[in-house]
Amino acid sequence: MTAQLLVEVVRDSNRILSLDLEELEDSEGQAGEALEEIQSGRKRITRMMLEKVQETVPQFGIELVDIQIKRINYVDEVRKKVFDRMVSERQRISEKYKSEGEGEAADIMGQKQKELERIQSEAYKEAEQLKGTADAEAIQIYAEAHGQDPEFFAFIQTLETYRQTTNDRTKLILTTDSDLYRYLKSSEVLRR
Repeated sequence: MTAQLLVEVVRDSNRILSLDLEELEDSEGQAGEALEEIQSGRKRITRMMLEKVQETVPQFGIELVDIQIKRINYVDEVRKKVFDRMVSERQRISEKYKSEGEGEAADIMGQKQKELERIQSEAYKEAEQLKGTADAEAIQIYAEAHGQDPEFFAFIQTLETYRQTTNDRTKLILTTDSDLYRYLKSSEVLRR
């Protein structure tokens, strides 16, 4: 038994194993390599063992009918290497799934970002159109007002400019010939 390769004891035929093609291609150092060809196989080895033992046991009054391999024990050094390899294989598969998941997450985030940008672009376009329409209406109203009373229109524009350029902490220094000063002065006179 110890003279046989482990693969001979474990496998019994040269049939193609049904493995996931991706896993086979991804496995460390085995991508594209064929599995070892079986020369003897488990059945032949157990038959050889049975024949060998049947020659010696009759002298003890024993008739041996069959031999089955229940378990193959590794020496401690080999067992540790086998377990280490199993752990590293599981870690490799885990990393592969993690990487695939991260890739999928990146795709989803990219699609989400693209959709968000499309929605924002449409909203910006619509807002600019509404703003343009409102500005056009305001210009038309101002033009009509200017046509009816040019002096009042100039005054309204001055007030709008002050409103946009000042706040509650702004101090204005006005000359006596400014429109705002004259307006404030006349409203002060009216209040008295």
